Amino acid sequence: MMLRAVVRRASSRASTGLGKSLQSSSRVAAVSAQSFHSVSSTHTLVPRGGHARSFHHHSCPGCPDCSRTVSRSFQGTTLKRWVRPFSSDSGDVVEAVVPHIGESITDGTLATFLKKPGDRVEADEAIAQIETDKVTIDIASPASGVIQEFLVKEGDTVEPGNKVAIISTSADAVSHVAPSEKVEEKPAAKPSPPPAEEPKVESSKVAEKPKAPSPPPPTKQSAKEPQLPPKDRERRVPMTRLRKRVATRLKDSQNTFALLTTFNEVDMTNLMKLRSQYKDAFFEKHGVKLGLMSGFIKAAVSALQHQPVVNAVIDGDDIIYRDYVDISIAVGTSKGLVVPVIRGADQMNFADIEKTINSLAKKANEGTISIDEMAGGSFTVSNGGVYGSLISTPIINPPQSAILGMHSIVQRPMVVGGSVVPRPMMYVALTYDHRLIDGREAVYFLRRIKDVVEDPQRLLLDI
Repeated sequence: MMLRAVVRRASSRASTGLGKSLQSSSRVAAVSAQSFHSVSSTHTLVPRGGHARSFHHHSCPGCPDCSRTVSRSFQGTTLKRWVRPFSSDSGDVVEAVVPHIGESITDGTLATFLKKPGDRVEADEAIAQIETDKVTIDIASPASGVIQEFLVKEGDTVEPGNKVAIISTSADAVSHVAPSEKVEEKPAAKPSPPPAEEPKVESSKVAEKPKAPSPPPPTKQSAKEPQLPPKDRERRVPMTRLRKRVATRLKDSQNTFALLTTFNEVDMTNLMKLRSQYKDAFFEKHGVKLGLMSGFIKAAVSALQHQPVVNAVIDGDDIIYRDYVDISIAVGTSKGLVVPVIRGADQMNFADIEKTINSLAKKANEGTISIDEMAGGSFTVSNGGVYGSLISTPIINPPQSAILGMHSIVQRPMVVGGSVVPRPMMYVALTYDHRLIDGREAVYFLRRIKDVVEDPQRLLLDI
């Protein structure tokens, strides 16, 4: 009983002390709040630097009076939003970037600039060219304006999205670029006359001294050592990306395939007669000239249909047989060799083939051919005869398994009907992958091309 009485007495004292401490603390908070409001009523809140964060030392959280005071202090105050400018002092600017090149190409080399800083360009006008492994692509200006500067140099490797040039859409940019060129030209012309007199004296002195000792040594060295060509008559030029790509693919072809070439000769008399007989009517109806290339494309389609293995390719441990005929044609340009593709050649007639060949050849020579137009292909036809080649062994274009080589037409004496007569003859060559194609199929393939070209009527009768 005594112990319970002591516990009750101690707890009552503790609760009484705690209540007193809470009452005293509340009185202190009330006094501090009143003192703050008294100060805020007499103290004017002035924005420091015009930023909202300057008022945190005058407010207390959760107090409505402080919030009203701070909000009243913002009245009449202009708050500015600072944004990083995206225009120069002379006006707005735009940036020319590298466009999307293709799925299989990740970068390219900036080959050349078509414009200079200070030149005026229009929207979509080409300002530079990018050279890739397969094709040359133009970089167009996104808007009309004046080129301020280029951000890359010729020969640099660029990727899609990289910035190439800064173009000012303001006309005032011309005044900034033009004087810089003039200032550079003036000082370069002035210092040229004064040093003209001094080098004359030095050159005469230097020229007199080495004359005596120089003749004896070269005569002794020339008798013992071989004369090498001077280095100053040699030029070292970096390879273009297209040339490097062609070199790599051709070398890979030699290292991968078991290359073998078989030859035959074709009498071009009937095909040339067919061409000369119907060329005018063909042009009037189809608007394109009838050439010899379309005859060989049709012959190649017929031969591929008779020998499907030539249209196939090895992939690892499997053989892929293609049930379509996409024929690539090799086109030589000033920048290198490109191989556009005639897609669905087995579904085309002579007119469709001639139109496609002319369109692809024009784009290749102008450098406007796209990557998609050169992708794929199951067989290649190369016409070296346009350059005067009499005979050659073409190299397979991976991932194909064979290539047909055409050559120049030459009048040669041939035995026809027991008599010797002149005939327009052409040598044809078929290079094939001997891992997949046996000699029998290769010879039959080339023989089929010979039969169709020498007698085009076989295409009509399918024999």
